[in-house]
Amino acid sequence: MPFERSSGLLLHVSSLPSYGGIGDLGPAAFAFADFLAAGKQRLWQVLPLSPTGFGNSPYAAQSAFAGNPLLVSLEYLSDRGWIAGDRIAQLPGRSGAVDYDSAAAKKLPLVQEAARNFIHRHAGEEWSRFEAYCRENAAWLDDWVLYSVLRRKFNSAAWNQWPDDVKFRRPESLGRVRSELAEDLSVARAIQFAFDEQWRALREYCAARGIRFIGDVAIFVNFDSADVWTHPELFELHSDLSPMRVAGVPPDYFSETGQRWGNPLYRWDLLRRDGFAWWVDRIRRAQSLYDILRLDHFRGFEAYWSIPAEDETAVNGEWVKAPGAELFQRLHKQLGELPFIAEDLGLITKEVDALREQFGFPGMRVLQFGFSSRGAHLHLPHRYATNTVAYTGTHDNDTTRGWWETSATPVEKAAVAAYIQPDANDSVVWPLIRTAARSVADICLFPVQDILDLGSDARMNVPSRAQGNWSWRLPENALTPGLAAKLAALTEVTDRDRSERDPNP
Repeated sequence: MPFERSSGLLLHVSSLPSYGGIGDLGPAAFAFADFLAAGKQRLWQVLPLSPTGFGNSPYAAQSAFAGNPLLVSLEYLSDRGWIAGDRIAQLPGRSGAVDYDSAAAKKLPLVQEAARNFIHRHAGEEWSRFEAYCRENAAWLDDWVLYSVLRRKFNSAAWNQWPDDVKFRRPESLGRVRSELAEDLSVARAIQFAFDEQWRALREYCAARGIRFIGDVAIFVNFDSADVWTHPELFELHSDLSPMRVAGVPPDYFSETGQRWGNPLYRWDLLRRDGFAWWVDRIRRAQSLYDILRLDHFRGFEAYWSIPAEDETAVNGEWVKAPGAELFQRLHKQLGELPFIAEDLGLITKEVDALREQFGFPGMRVLQFGFSSRGAHLHLPHRYATNTVAYTGTHDNDTTRGWWETSATPVEKAAVAAYIQPDANDSVVWPLIRTAARSVADICLFPVQDILDLGSDARMNVPSRAQGNWSWRLPENALTPGLAAKLAALTEVTDRDRSERDPNP
């Protein structure tokens, strides 16, 4: 679907300078919304909001439906009487990188305590909303809370390492768990209720200021997730529930052995037979959270790289066709207009382009890539179409300044100089931001690190690195009124602000 000409910023919720050692849905999120409004930005892109698994990656989540409990604001729970203020007073402050282990050890128990207090209070209009929430979301909520409580019971072991009676979801054993751990299950439900209430409040606050959310939908799900444990029949698994084949990408210029991601692959034949019901539910849930959905690894909806699970590399994989067109047709029939952005980066075939164009989904262009000597000029603005989403960089890239200072080659630097002619005394970052904003792309998005002109130490993710990612946090008071005014001026002159657009261009 076509999108209105606009611009916005990419900042994950965990990167906010929130109280408690990790960004959350508290006051810092509303302050960021105010900054967006002051800068005339109309889009806020976030990464998946799901509970993270090993490595803290939002793309290796424990659920494709649930919200991350660590993103719940204890300050707002205290305001609502769920927990006393003195109970949260000793939590870490708003500065410094996210320490996920510390947040899990110090913040999460307090979130659980607050939810338990709410369950015991059991009264009022808020309780009625909670009961309605549980009924309306039972299709995914009941399985998520059971998975999360059992995972804690078994010391964070993956579900395939649990005792066989619960690993294989034997009804009598699950019934016993539901009875014995009933209060813990209710607490887990209350945490999801708190997450959704806080997210809804933030989304309404943004909507009142003309700001929409872009959210990420990862094509594959994590093996150690409520999704695979609950629906093993939908994935390529052996009878012992171990993966048969897993996802990745083949060897290329960047890696002679490819990338073995390890996600279990879908049984598309069974999904098709069921009218893609699981995917319909998943996208319906995503649409309840976001205004626009970015489909990560869009290439996999046309064909995916299938790797034998026992292999340690991606070398022996093969391309397998996926029923992307059938899936999107079904989603459109069930859910209406599909507000999708196709993440079509990497080696894209004409078949992938045809699938994207068949449904009118905008593709992505990343300015950093355009100056490469490897024939990537399609990422430069003179090659853009209007139905495009332009970025200076993404969460997987180095910051623009970091790229320029540490990895841009002399060829790339010469190409940048020829294309944008930056002032010798000026950083290259804002000239590149202005170049992207001036393009014909309907949507233009900037990582917050770029508008702050930050170096590689502010990078969010290094894809080949197993640890140390996803921990960058926005410094307090970095987003100044002067920076908002600078953004607003650029937004106005590039016709990305609705109020300033010439009605008779």
